[in-house]
Amino acid sequence: MLRIIFGIFIALHGLVHLLYLGQSQEAFELQPGLTWPDGAWAFSRFLGDEAIRKLASVLLVLAVIGFVVGGVAILAGQGWGRSAVVAAAVLSAMLYILLWNGHLQRLDDQGAFGILINVVILIVILVVQWPDLKVSTSWHKLLTG
Repeated sequence: MLRIIFGIFIALHGLVHLLYLGQSQEAFELQPGLTWPDGAWAFSRFLGDEAIRKLASVLLVLAVIGFVVGGVAILAGQGWGRSAVVAAAVLSAMLYILLWNGHLQRLDDQGAFGILINVVILIVILVVQWPDLKVSTSWHKLLTG
């Protein structure tokens, strides 16, 4: 039962990234006056805000796909789902860190809670090594003949 809850949580966490995708595409503002990802500390010297928004959009789509696919795989009991979630969590944390505006104000609008959730996900999967997913017998038979 906990595996099912965890898989659903992972997929939903991925879908939350769609809100930041809308923000990066300027489809809407998550908060009045929020300019994320404009002015990203790691890229603003090299790229303009338009290029940063496009970069953010691509990385966010990849994170969404990784979390949703990983969450569904965990729901299905597929061991490879853990790898997809780890990759998505690392990507997500790195994109919010690199696209942060460099100021300590409004960290929650800059993805700070998402980074914390990603760290917890990584600890659960890599340190605690949960959930313990074995390759399902049907997949194992298919792969081994």
